[in-house]
Amino acid sequence: MTGLDGRDGAQGRHGDHAPDRPLDPHLWPSGTVVGPDGAVSIGGVDLRALAAEHGTPAYVLDEADFRRRARSFREAFGAAFAAIGTQVDVYYAGKAFLSTAVARWATEEGLHIDTATGGELAVALRAGVPGARIGLHGNNKSDAEIRRALEAGVGRIVLDSLLEVDRVAGAAAAAGVRAPVMVRVTTGVHAGGHEYISTAHEDQKFGLSIAGGQAQEALEAVLARPELELVGIHSHIGSQILDASGFAVAARRILELRARLAERTGYLVGEVDLGGGYGIAYLPGEVPLDPARVAGPMADAVATVCAELGTPVPRVSIEPGRAVVGPTTVTVYTVGTVKPVLVEDGEEVVGDGSAPGAFTRTYVSVDGGMSDNLRPALYGARYSAALVNREGVAQGVRARVVGKHCESGDVVVHDALLPADVRTGDLLAVPATGAYGRSMASNYNLVPRPPVIAVRDGATRVLVRRETEEDLLALDVG
Repeated sequence: MTGLDGRDGAQGRHGDHAPDRPLDPHLWPSGTVVGPDGAVSIGGVDLRALAAEHGTPAYVLDEADFRRRARSFREAFGAAFAAIGTQVDVYYAGKAFLSTAVARWATEEGLHIDTATGGELAVALRAGVPGARIGLHGNNKSDAEIRRALEAGVGRIVLDSLLEVDRVAGAAAAAGVRAPVMVRVTTGVHAGGHEYISTAHEDQKFGLSIAGGQAQEALEAVLARPELELVGIHSHIGSQILDASGFAVAARRILELRARLAERTGYLVGEVDLGGGYGIAYLPGEVPLDPARVAGPMADAVATVCAELGTPVPRVSIEPGRAVVGPTTVTVYTVGTVKPVLVEDGEEVVGDGSAPGAFTRTYVSVDGGMSDNLRPALYGARYSAALVNREGVAQGVRARVVGKHCESGDVVVHDALLPADVRTGDLLAVPATGAYGRSMASNYNLVPRPPVIAVRDGATRVLVRRETEEDLLALDVG
């Protein structure tokens, strides 16, 4: 058996790339191994055996890889910011994927937990995460969510509007506590992928504008309320960011706001949160935003700006989610219908370099779809796929992996090069689905959601069980 960085020809018959190339190590969990028969194992577990035991579709999560990626952020950012004389806290962004086991793993590896809803907060608390190591986000928090956060003693509530200043202060007064809060600001830096996941430009629902003056107003309003403790300024510039330069620009604008607040009020905010959005690879050849590569420049930018402003370097926090869990997970499907379709509109297949013209595309239907991975339909997100139960023939066919839902847009992988003999009963795996796959999953067409199966040291463990038809019917009270 060979690891992903090997060059054994047995690895080359898979995926959204030329048949003679191995599985790209940036896309697959670090515990992925391809056997001499072409079958793939992750964390010492053969995916054929896993599918036989747990069924498909299934999310398969490499626990050791998750822990390694969590540590890499803590260690890389910790070292970089220690070099400029401060500390950094890494918050795992639970919106990417959260379960009680994952929350425990993250905290065991030294991370805090960032939650965005009452449900995510409930999972973190059920996992035994101390309240002080939890943050609560959200642009429209309910009164119940605010009360629960205060009761749990969360380390910070991130205020997203002027209205929330009074709401959280009132709830804190009623509870007899002083609420630690941050104010989320928009820096005007637009970074990342699709417009729907860019979060720091002005015309969107999150945060308070620095340029428009609302951020300054909110910060001063917090300082005027004795029920609130202003612990920091928060920003988030987008998601799926592959260029680190935006972080430096955003950091400058936040630190300048911090300095202006100190000049006006005499209060120097102790912490700055630079958010998350660190990108990962989804297609062969893409390079993720590695924490060791970005931490140093971010720390240097903070130190430089603070020196220019004559202010002490603040404590810093960051919020990776996708970059921790995304590459750790693959979704395993069983192939059903295989259907050749003549395409006459001259569409060019991404990545194969062919000239436009009529061609035959093979539609490969699997037993899941947009209900377990909404991103291709919602964002046009691109993924790759691989045959993982056997060696395929070297000849590849242009394929589109599609789901079983009643939507023509139910596409899992838009353009794949799969073995020409792909057939009913084969297992396909789509890598890099750990972030937002299960989190955004639905019951469209009343399809039960797949389980999340952790693998480690040759053993499987169910983290989130498969839904059943009985689960769906139990919600229908008639």
